[in-house]
Amino acid sequence: MNTQTPHNNDKATCATADLICLPDSTLPRIVIVGGGFAGLALIDGLKKQDTQVVLIDRNNFHQFQPLLYQVATSGLEPDSIVFPFRKQISGYENVIFRMAEVEEIQTSTNTIMTDKGTLSYDFLVLATGTATNYFGMKKVEENSLGLKDIRDSLNIRHMMLQNLEQAAITCDEKERAALTSFVIVGGGPAGVEMAGALAEFCRYILPKDYPEYPSSIMKIYLVEASNQILPVMSDKASSKTLTYLKELNVEVLLNELVVEYDGTVVTTKNQKRILAKNLIWSAGVKGQFPKGLDGQNNIVNGNRLKVNEYLKIEEYNNVYAMGDMAAVITNETPKGHPQVAQPAIQQGKYLAKTLLNIIHQKPLKPFKYKDKGSLATVGKRKAVADLGQWSFAGYFAWLLWSLVHIMSISGFRNRLLVGLNWVMSYFSYEKSNRLIIRNFNKNHSE
Repeated sequence: MNTQTPHNNDKATCATADLICLPDSTLPRIVIVGGGFAGLALIDGLKKQDTQVVLIDRNNFHQFQPLLYQVATSGLEPDSIVFPFRKQISGYENVIFRMAEVEEIQTSTNTIMTDKGTLSYDFLVLATGTATNYFGMKKVEENSLGLKDIRDSLNIRHMMLQNLEQAAITCDEKERAALTSFVIVGGGPAGVEMAGALAEFCRYILPKDYPEYPSSIMKIYLVEASNQILPVMSDKASSKTLTYLKELNVEVLLNELVVEYDGTVVTTKNQKRILAKNLIWSAGVKGQFPKGLDGQNNIVNGNRLKVNEYLKIEEYNNVYAMGDMAAVITNETPKGHPQVAQPAIQQGKYLAKTLLNIIHQKPLKPFKYKDKGSLATVGKRKAVADLGQWSFAGYFAWLLWSLVHIMSISGFRNRLLVGLNWVMSYFSYEKSNRLIIRNFNKNHSE
């Protein structure tokens, strides 16, 4: 492959509607689809290098997904955890952003088809992340909300506040119980943190905002299909988290599998029925990627793209995948790496070095993931941590969780906003973002 082929065709036909206009360049073009943790880490490693880097994303911003639940529960404003790509890459002369959604990859011609036009590539890197996996349960998907992007967070916030306002209006006790009951499905970090935040909202905000009924009317259920919450963490962390949730009056249902939800009643496999008009689904994800790479040999469990130890899809010479939607299948990692931020960031940094080594014809080293540990918080001053052989919980774990998340947010302004918000809420449980700025309707939420 000649990586020095000029991309004059892109510039010469800018006026043509079916092409995306890009600057003329004789440098190797690396197209990155997806600006999540992996994509931004790759860009950081390629900035100011002798390459033309093109970032394609359906949004014009990066979102800090670990704090989506705080936006959903009125703890943070959305602009605190999103950061514009163009501001992120400002000063990187070799990096270009184009807002478009990739629809198909044509590997035979090294071409990407998007909803805004086409463009060519020398190297293609997919980092498109995951979508909520409802495991084929259409009724559950139609009537519940996921927690995968900032729009989901705002939908949850508006659903919660609208239902609480309706509960204050209605005289029907059964209807009020359904409006003030919340079911979170999935006992991983996202589900646990959402349950803890909702429980604190119930304990400290509800009595002040809605004195017309007791805070005990708000019920919170956390449903997990396995026999323990936080199954990816240690038994000690799982046990301590369960204790924290019970102290916050969260009803944890283990070994329960949700099989149906009609918008009012949650039904489990064991025929348990919960009356609730608020269901938040965090029980699973599946990889999402464009057409053109979906051969049977490329797909593994969870609809993830199978890649080798160099993050390359083996069927192609110049197509790579990383992050949550990619699975590095080796003897050491038969199921791939965890679908969390750390593997994605490490893969992005690794692939930047690898692509530069390929361009300069230098030897390659396989990707090796270094597990830096896991953290999860359960409300203010309570968290659990697994750091290698060390497992601990409580206030120090919460401080560590806070520090790690603050430092991981993009942009000084965003770090400052989140930090100030957390300092203020440390001394009070006040949440100032309880605004209904648009009517939420699940059928029209898209």
